[in-house]
Amino acid sequence: MTLPAESDHPVEVEGIAAARVYWNLSAPALYEEAVRRGEAVIAAGGPLVCRTGQHTGRSPNDKFIVREPSSEREVAWGTVNRPMEPRHFDALYRDMVASLAGRDLFVQHCHGGADPQYRLPIRVVTEYAWHSLFARNLFIADATERGTADSEQAFTIIDSPSFKADPGRHGSQSETVIALNLARRLILIAGTSYAGEIKKSIFSVLNYLLPLKNVLSMHCSANIGADNDVALFFGLSGTGKTTLSSDPERGLIGDDEHGWSDRGVFNFEGGCYAKTIRLSREAEPQIYATTQRFGTVLENVVMDDRTRALDLDDDRYTENTRAAYPIGFISNAVPEGRGGHPKNIVMLTADAFGVLPPIARLDAAGAMYHFLSGYTAKVAGTEKGVTEPKATFSTCFGAPFLPLHAGRYAALLGQKIARHQARVWLINTGWTGGPYGTGSRMKIGFTRAMIRAALSGALDNVGYERDLWFNLDIPTTCPGVPADVLKPRLTWSNGADYDAAAAQLAGMFTENFLRFDAEVSPEVRAAGPTRA
Repeated sequence: MTLPAESDHPVEVEGIAAARVYWNLSAPALYEEAVRRGEAVIAAGGPLVCRTGQHTGRSPNDKFIVREPSSEREVAWGTVNRPMEPRHFDALYRDMVASLAGRDLFVQHCHGGADPQYRLPIRVVTEYAWHSLFARNLFIADATERGTADSEQAFTIIDSPSFKADPGRHGSQSETVIALNLARRLILIAGTSYAGEIKKSIFSVLNYLLPLKNVLSMHCSANIGADNDVALFFGLSGTGKTTLSSDPERGLIGDDEHGWSDRGVFNFEGGCYAKTIRLSREAEPQIYATTQRFGTVLENVVMDDRTRALDLDDDRYTENTRAAYPIGFISNAVPEGRGGHPKNIVMLTADAFGVLPPIARLDAAGAMYHFLSGYTAKVAGTEKGVTEPKATFSTCFGAPFLPLHAGRYAALLGQKIARHQARVWLINTGWTGGPYGTGSRMKIGFTRAMIRAALSGALDNVGYERDLWFNLDIPTTCPGVPADVLKPRLTWSNGADYDAAAAQLAGMFTENFLRFDAEVSPEVRAAGPTRA
């Protein structure tokens, strides 16, 4: 049997004189190639299991944007958006092209953006077959196979894990590099096998392009109810964004990246990239089911060598185990990936200090304050050197992926909330009854009940009390949730200990927000903690 390869196109692609180019292979064909080349194995149930080596997550310190005239004035340069000189990018491109000469390559033509008016054509050129399947799963398949990806508007990714960058020659920090050239519409990824870099590089591009067109790009999930009411879920990793948006009673528009235009909300992607560590069949049945079927790519998930059975609880390689699958694997996914304007916006945080209320209603100023803050907390054991709860503030819930100044995204959100009268909620999926190590994680059943009540309007006419530490409005009752759970201080055995922890976190909020003081209104500035 002859393995499939495109024969009516030249073997040169993006300047690379390849031995063979595999164009737009299907999932079964990419399985065959990945297994034949020793890149992956097939687990029980059918998923493709891959290892990413030393890089089991993103390498934020190795990401660069080329400093060039067309985008230089728009980019918020700094520790997130590190500049790379054009001459270094040119050298990197030439050396990567030379290193890939004579090799087999895989190409997928896709696009980002389910709304045709804002669609971004993408060509993904990869060294690994499984990276090609990842791109096919995560982006939206190009129905024309080739046409739009060859347009002048297309962005191209060249992904070569085997290539090692030279900091002296290429201006990189290490042997790993992710370099975006917005003028040349070209992205180079080298020295890492972590496939998430492919996904997030395009997200960064869309976060640059769309706000310039008055479209808010968002690191959030989105779903839609029977009455066509759209809800957005903002949240950093570990807050439950993917889990909580996968609600069998609501259609899933998307789990991670969206745009909000004058036409409504639209998904950037055609797939999902869910964390799988300690995934539960009972608590997250839809996501769990994707780990047991053909077509899903599993990164760094532990598998029994003999039986090929998965162990989703084993974190020997990383806590950041992942599943990449087409969104159609979720039974209630919205095929068109679009919805109207949001009626509700949920901002998720996993507060490991155990002091934030499990649900609070935010007014317009509070929404802006918490959007710019982007708070969650890391817990002991999830990162080297973290031995106690550690506050993390990621502007707009997606700072690593935002090329523009934060104020541009915040202003767009504020305008759209006001125009469409969206209700905004802050939900803590973290700890209650004490901090991490003393208290317990908020029961997911309670969190789902709170979200259900918020989205249904059941909390519109209940009483509210002001949290004096964090300046938040807390509902006094919520269907399906004990009243004492709603008031975090009451869940602690010692009120003085709660006050001390609340004072510590309130101070962190205030200190973090100092960088925004000069660019926000007095109302937004006053929406933060009042006792810090």
